[in-house]
Order: sequence, then C-alpha cells, then structure tokens
Amino acid sequence: MSLNADRSYKMKLRDVENAFKYRRIPYPKRSVELIALLAISCTFFLFMHTNKLNSRLKEMEVKLQPSEFSALGLTGNHISGHDAGKHDDINTLHGTYQYLKSTGQLDTLTAAQLNNTPKAEREFVLFNRLEKVGSQSMTKLLGHLGALHGFATYRNEIPPTKKIVYNFKEELAFAEELLELEEPSAYVEHTNWINFTAHDMPRPIYINLVRHPIQKVISAYYYHRHPMIYANSLLRNPNKPTERKEFFERSFNDCVRQRIAPECVFDSHLPYNQDWRRFTLHLCGNQNVCTHFNSEMATQIAKLHVEKEYAVVGSWEDTNITLAVLEAYIPRFFTDATNQYYSHQEKFMINATPHDSHLDEDVEAYLKQQFAYEIELYHFCKQRLYKQYIAIRKQVQVQDSSSTENRSV
Repeated sequence: MSLNADRSYKMKLRDVENAFKYRRIPYPKRSVELIALLAISCTFFLFMHTNKLNSRLKEMEVKLQPSEFSALGLTGNHISGHDAGKHDDINTLHGTYQYLKSTGQLDTLTAAQLNNTPKAEREFVLFNRLEKVGSQSMTKLLGHLGALHGFATYRNEIPPTKKIVYNFKEELAFAEELLELEEPSAYVEHTNWINFTAHDMPRPIYINLVRHPIQKVISAYYYHRHPMIYANSLLRNPNKPTERKEFFERSFNDCVRQRIAPECVFDSHLPYNQDWRRFTLHLCGNQNVCTHFNSEMATQIAKLHVEKEYAVVGSWEDTNITLAVLEAYIPRFFTDATNQYYSHQEKFMINATPHDSHLDEDVEAYLKQQFAYEIELYHFCKQRLYKQYIAIRKQVQVQDSSSTENRSV
C-alpha cells in the first residue's frame, strides 16, 4: 500500500484545513463507527487502489482526448467516448457550432453577450455546488488559485443535517453572513440559488458545475456506500443508524428496480424526491415550486437563472472547455487555471469513488423518463458553456487576424 493509501483520516482532514479556512466543528467519537470501519477495511483497501488507478486513467483520458473539430481553432475534450461520432448533435460542441452557424447566430455572437460577471456587485465568487459533479476538485482549484492571485477561499462546515430549502428570513441571514466575508474571496457550500437583490444585498459572481443527471445519481448512490465516506458520515452524525450488510452490497440497478431505498425512488409526486442534490433545486432556488422533482416550471426558472445570473456553469466532462471559459469570463479568479490544473493535477483529482456505472435496459429507460427535465436542464447548461467557448475562440481569432494585418502593414 502506498503512503497516500496509508494516511489516516485525521491526516487527510489536516490537509484540508491547511488549504481552506474552516469554522471548526467537533467530531464525536463512537466505537460502533470504528468497528464498522475496521469491518470493511479490506474493501477500503481495494477501493483506494482502484481509485488511484481510476485517477491515472482519467488523467490520461483528458490529455489524450482529440479535438472535436478545427473550425475557429476550437478544441476541447468531448462529453464521452461513445458520443464521439455525433458531430451534428446540438448537445455537443460541434453540434452547437453548426447550429449557431446554420441559424446565422454565429456572425453576431460575442463573448460580452454571455458574460454575467460585470453584473456582479462584489469581487466575490459564490460556488453553490451540487454533489457528485466534481465540486471537491473545483473547491481545491479555487484554494490553489486563491493562494496565487491573492483571494481568500472559504467553505462552510459540514453539518449533520441541513434544511432542503430556506425561508425568506433564513435566506437573508445567510446573505448577511456572506456579506461579512472579505473581498476578493470565494465561498463554497451546498446551497440553493439566492436572490440577493430581493434582500438588498450586492450580487456575487455565481458559478457551478453539472454532470449528466443519471450518472450523478449513480455516483451519489455508491459514494454514500464507500467505506471511508460512510464512516465519516457516522462520525459527523452521532444519531445516524448503522446500516446492514445489504446496504453496501445492493447494486444500483437492483435498488431502482425494486424501489427498496428512498434514494432509489424517483417520483415526481414526492416534493423532495428524497434527494436534494438534483440540478433544478440548486439552480432554481428556495421557492416552493423549486422543490418539485422533474418539474417543467422549476426547470424553466433554473434555466433563467443560469442564463441571467451565473457567470459560468461548467462541467468536468469538458475539462479544457470549462477551464478556458472560466479564465475568459472570470479572469480575476481563474487566470492561468488551465496551466495550474494540469501542472498540479494530483491535487485536484480527489474524492472519486470508483463504481459500476452500467445500467440495465429497463432501469435506464425508467431513469430517462423520470429525469426528463433534469436532463433537459443539463443539456441547456452544456449548450450555454459551448456557446461561451465558441464566442471566446471567435474573439481570439479576430484578434489574431488583426495583429497579423497590423504586422503586414
């Protein structure tokens, strides 16, 4: 076992504390959690080694991804390998480009049209992160860039339990807490979108990340069954009941098919769907309509916020594109992000829990139906990201052409 695999949980926690400014919280000691951790230590050993191999493979995949097309000098890693041939799909970079070109929008497209950063009234990035979209990696990157560019990075303490939505007064209290933080700075927390203007508070620079909704749910399912993650949750929450062996051994396919656990039931009639980690709620906000799962109205509100409020909603599925857009649209915080990411990639490829992402045909069909609006919102965010990237590449090409003409004169 490597040194990294041998390091204890306390040592890892110390690394995090050195990188970020936390409000400290006590961690109660419980013998049952330690016994549970020891009982699954062998499984954890395999996870750690698989995790390391997965990280290495992912690093190779990112670096070896071919550019999708050469028009305008556009490059970027594709959504996934099995989509590589779908060049006319609107949900790919190439497809978005072709759509803009065919509809005449490409000629008038500018980066300024898609830049919400100037609307911000503070030098303050708010990353109201979703779960299982690579938010830990982005948090680490923010901390790394903060040390280089002179801004502070904060993240909230992790409470044992958290309300799914805030009322108006709770929103105001949260906004006031953020207003007390210095500028420039970045703040990270799992929380819903907040209308700061409604509270007479200055608007922050909103950012977020997305991932295919079904893959995100699968990842979350196995993440909470990872030995170390599960043991950590027991330490944070003394009242949490200890799960039986079946909890760890049951596959996601079986869980969804048999509707055994609450996190495997995706019913639009359930207000919170037993899962507050979905896209719509985070991007829609704390209104009652936002709590409805797979809701067309909640989805449209979320789209409006993405388009009008968020500076960048990126995705690690398109690493190069996301980093380039962050650099271009939020330079105060993300200058040199691409170079720093690839130069110190071992710092950012963290918190991955390898798992079987295979879906049985019936389960996949059920999830696509139940997540129809979530998937629609996901594609909307990706298309906007591609438009932002195309706009900056177009701008660079124009600048390069002007420079060439000036030199020739």
